[in-house]
Amino acid sequence: MKRLILAALIAAMPVAAGAQNNEPSFTGFVEQAKLLGRLETLIVARDGKVLVEQGFAGHSTRRPRNIKSASKSVMSALAGIAIDKGVLEGPDQLIAGFFPRDLPANFDPRINKITVGNLLSMQAGLGRMSGPNYGRWVASRNWVRAALAAPFDGEPGGGMLYSTASTHLLSAILTRVTGRSTLDLANDWLGSVEGFRIASWEQDPQGIYLGGNQMAMSPRSLLAFGELYRNRGMANGKRVISESWIEQSWTPRTRSVFSGEQYGYNWFIRNIEGHPTYYAWGYGGQMLYVTPDLGLTVVMTSEEAASTRDGYRDELHRLMTSIVIETARISDQG
Repeated sequence: MKRLILAALIAAMPVAAGAQNNEPSFTGFVEQAKLLGRLETLIVARDGKVLVEQGFAGHSTRRPRNIKSASKSVMSALAGIAIDKGVLEGPDQLIAGFFPRDLPANFDPRINKITVGNLLSMQAGLGRMSGPNYGRWVASRNWVRAALAAPFDGEPGGGMLYSTASTHLLSAILTRVTGRSTLDLANDWLGSVEGFRIASWEQDPQGIYLGGNQMAMSPRSLLAFGELYRNRGMANGKRVISESWIEQSWTPRTRSVFSGEQYGYNWFIRNIEGHPTYYAWGYGGQMLYVTPDLGLTVVMTSEEAASTRDGYRDELHRLMTSIVIETARISDQG
């Protein structure tokens, strides 16, 4: 019932006064966002200009928080930069050679078919180390070995098997190839992005930073990261990520068995009212949306421990849809 009321209120929201000057105003959406209860922050930026920046119930857009699996998109950026720099050969590079001492005895020969791109698109085929298997995985003594020892539940390059172990293997690969920690690489390679900062990040027992989870960033920092992608890899006039990598990351590779949505290289892909939208999604409702043709970058962060299985993520999608509709309406006027 609450979701129906929220949807009706958003649909009936009057056009904000600021919109008459071809500048969308989302003040009304802030009021509707409060009804979500779990939403802690909301930032809406258009063409780099912040139009809405709101913290709810005492939460701040400048305070670091755990962005959960939204950090997988950061891992995708690091992998892309590594490819741009020639540190990695490309998405088709096989991964087995990076782990000569970590492969299990009598390993399944399909391990030899897994590529860097398979890890990025969640198509490695290895058993999932997310959801019910996550706790057991992070309780192991060696997360890399445990990931590689998982039984195959699919074929490399087959259907999506969403697993944080896949992005952690990427973190391990980058660490071994460069001899530097993934956090050090992020600070170096993304350091020129104004406002981007990783406040803290969990490590595995071997000291490898956990690719794809347990990363703390402020909503403002997440916005800066989204703006890097909206600007096609440019920040402050400097090329940070190749435009080619962003295109590859936003190219559909597979579909989520949970939502049915398309998935690229650690980015979900959603069509919102005819406008291609790419988003990072973290447990509980940690969201980063980029709608390039409308110049939109939107951040929503929520209670960290809250599940999205009860439809909450869909409520966030509906709020984003309303923001897109309003922005498109103003764009059509001017």
